[in-house]
Amino acid sequence: MKTIGLIGGMSWESSAVYYKLINQHVRELKGGTHSCPSIMWSMDFNQIERWQHEGRWDLLNNAMAHAAQKLEDAGAELIILCTNTMHLCYDAIISAIEVPFLHIAEATGQAIKAAGLKKVGLLGTLFTMEKGFYADWLEKRFEIDTIIPNETGRHVIHKVIYDELVQGNITKASKEAFLKVINRLVTEGAEGIILGCTEIPLLVQQEDVEIPLFDTTAIHAEAAVNKAM
Repeated sequence: MKTIGLIGGMSWESSAVYYKLINQHVRELKGGTHSCPSIMWSMDFNQIERWQHEGRWDLLNNAMAHAAQKLEDAGAELIILCTNTMHLCYDAIISAIEVPFLHIAEATGQAIKAAGLKKVGLLGTLFTMEKGFYADWLEKRFEIDTIIPNETGRHVIHKVIYDELVQGNITKASKEAFLKVINRLVTEGAEGIILGCTEIPLLVQQEDVEIPLFDTTAIHAEAAVNKAM
């Protein structure tokens, strides 16, 4: 199979989950002691977070493109970005490399389409929820409508992600707050919910709700293995 290059570290907790899921899926497909040939370029998330909140997308584009180039130079034959938000740098990344890059919204859209859903709620950072790159991808490529929480709900989700989840802190109160936001999206017509931040599955799982959850970490990891195979 092809060597997968992973741009990680945003946060390292979710990147570790990516690594685990990718290798588990390879074992499921190939059996025995098989694992995935892979290379990870791990960022310092402190710097990335500062640039995000300062709106320095020029620097973020450069950083993501540089990481992708380093992975390609090291022998990666397929590259994935182990975070949702930084897919805002998609154009910069694909312009910097020649090997394939698998967009997380592409993998997620395929999963939603396979489930037969037409309208989903999106949870993630403020950047992911408000900048529209996810919703645009799903609407244009899959004819899937996306709705986001109200302003209060968006800020609750964003704060928990940055103040707790990226630091590995999981609390019951935050889980209840997320479920409240999810329930509101359901009343607004959401048939499923995209967990559009790779840390959210650390807090909310399928057994917590009745409608389908789309764990973008798991979906992306599995799709990367399938493509690499």
